[in-house]
Amino acid sequence: MPVSLPYTGVSVACPVTVPYTRTSTRSATGFVGLALSGLLAASGLAKEDIDGLAVSSFTMGPDTTIALTEHFDMTPRWIEWIPTGGASGIMALRRAARAVQCGDAEVVACIGADTADPLSFARLVDDFSTFSTAAVAPYGNPGPNGPFALITEHFLRRFGLERADLGRIAVAQRANAAGNANALLGAKPLSLDEYLAAPPIVEPLHLFDCVMPCAGAEAFLVMSRDRANDLGLASARIAGSVERHNAFHEDPVAIRGGWSMDADALWSQAGLVPADVDCVQTYDDYPVIAAMQISDLAFCDKHALSAFLRQHDLRIEGDFPLNTCGGQLSCGQAGAAGGFLPIVEALRQVTGQPLGRQVPGARVALASGYGMVTYDRCLATAAAILEGET
Repeated sequence: MPVSLPYTGVSVACPVTVPYTRTSTRSATGFVGLALSGLLAASGLAKEDIDGLAVSSFTMGPDTTIALTEHFDMTPRWIEWIPTGGASGIMALRRAARAVQCGDAEVVACIGADTADPLSFARLVDDFSTFSTAAVAPYGNPGPNGPFALITEHFLRRFGLERADLGRIAVAQRANAAGNANALLGAKPLSLDEYLAAPPIVEPLHLFDCVMPCAGAEAFLVMSRDRANDLGLASARIAGSVERHNAFHEDPVAIRGGWSMDADALWSQAGLVPADVDCVQTYDDYPVIAAMQISDLAFCDKHALSAFLRQHDLRIEGDFPLNTCGGQLSCGQAGAAGGFLPIVEALRQVTGQPLGRQVPGARVALASGYGMVTYDRCLATAAAILEGET
């Protein structure tokens, strides 16, 4: 069981969310700029103090991080471009932390941002991946709903879950979104009956199983703990983190992700067990993926998932708070920013800076990500455990 070196002396601070909008004429670069401004305002730093920049975006292409340095008049010593969608936020965290540890950068801005207009989602689906397009073209190129319908149907049948089990995730997250002004669907309560009666999209996926595309950004800073203390910032330490790519490629249809390969290493590095976690923030483009992460990260066995979802309260005030801002299913999916949402919300909770409601006494949060869909699976998986620093 390989265990990475600890992230000693590194802090994560300044969770920033650029408010989501259903559509926008602002460019992805514009949303990156708003996030960068937010980070400077939250930290009290000058732009010249940011000497590392990690960015993820689907709609900024063909430009990447290097183009942003010129656009924003920055001269960083270290940059990273992370085109891995739902896993990008945690991968940015990991790379930035190692850069700080090694002295390659002192303060790294990590940003996920995307725009949304009437044509952007169609362009994204068409240009997402040549491998994915080639795989799904014979089936009418159904976009992400097609592959995830396949995954959901297979997962339900294999492990004895019902649609209502996944509905409990969506319903709880909608309840968690209440009070979060950034959750585009947060003002619309959702009952389990409404979830089950929603119109089908691609069976067994129905309306409330699918995220709503939107525009926005999520961001945070990585720096040394001494620097965070000097700035007087509420911060968190990285207790443990893992990532894995193209895990279990021999499975005909995805029923697990790389987290299950590395969960033992994650908990060992953190010196914690699942019961120590105060809230869990999973990537949730579809409820089945949230369920998959719950089991793969050792909170329960897959064959016990149905019972776990029925026996536990996933709301903020419950015994297993899940996606406490509402997740993408209630906030919307702001492109690559959706891959940053779990880590930003984990950071908000353990530093007492929620946009909505606070999990009482939250000190330890787990965040996980899942990105880059092909025909029958996503390829990138990652997870991190944050612990609030006093």
